[in-house]
Amino acid sequence: MRAIQIARHGGPEVLSVREVPQPTPGAGEVLIRTVASSLNPVDWKTRAWEVGPELPATLGWDLAGVVTAATHPGYRPGDQVIAMSAQIATGRGTWAEQVALPARLLAAAPTTLPLADAAALPLAGVSALQALNRAAITGGDHVLITGAAGAVGGIAVQLARHIGATVDALVSRPEHLYAARELGAEHVWHAPVDLPRRTYTAVLDTAGIDAGPALAPGGRYVSVADHPLPDIPGAAKSYVQEDQDHLAQLVALVDRGELRLRIAHRYRFDEVRSAHDRFEAGGVLGKILLTF
Repeated sequence: MRAIQIARHGGPEVLSVREVPQPTPGAGEVLIRTVASSLNPVDWKTRAWEVGPELPATLGWDLAGVVTAATHPGYRPGDQVIAMSAQIATGRGTWAEQVALPARLLAAAPTTLPLADAAALPLAGVSALQALNRAAITGGDHVLITGAAGAVGGIAVQLARHIGATVDALVSRPEHLYAARELGAEHVWHAPVDLPRRTYTAVLDTAGIDAGPALAPGGRYVSVADHPLPDIPGAAKSYVQEDQDHLAQLVALVDRGELRLRIAHRYRFDEVRSAHDRFEAGGVLGKILLTF
């Protein structure tokens, strides 16, 4: 079978489609035929920076596919599933034609959209949900979400609105103002200096922007970005964790029409270098999919 691997760190040129042995599912694991995955910032960072598992390594965190074999009673061939695999920690990348994963990482795929499109959900969705949980968002909050037109930020806007919070947003480009409003943000800015001061009961930073001055006294500040936290009492990072229940919760919202996924571009997996070039150029509204 084929997989997208790196044997060294660098630019998109280090990505190669290689023949690798097909995995065999171990106890409690499921073998999945990959239909699609997607690109996330962690993928290009793993490719470019000297972090991650031993090389050569198969990249990829997101997975949408069809079960072909299982040693777990909860799954059987033909089941359509999605999963998030913490590739850096486990070395189980999803950019391969066949992937073996523990059953505890899987959730049934949404039934209301094409299976390939569901690959846009796992990492971005779980990151957004866990960050909002970390910030203890409730219906009474007035929330600012930075990077609200991005993959994590766009889902976070929708989830916060679903909870009942009032949501404002910061985006990186004027042309993204409408996209954030369309997802449910009430007021949207594209320049941090324009943000109201000492206003929000919670700030969720998905873009590495210091929005500390916008936080009301006693508010909660949570970031999923790599950048250092601002000097604010109680500011915290949210680090995404694999979680089957959170995946299932997100799928239910998608199937009820309460969470929308945005797909910007689709590339065949053997076009992965072009997909990385487009991703790193920025300005993408929605996820970039790799189809298998």
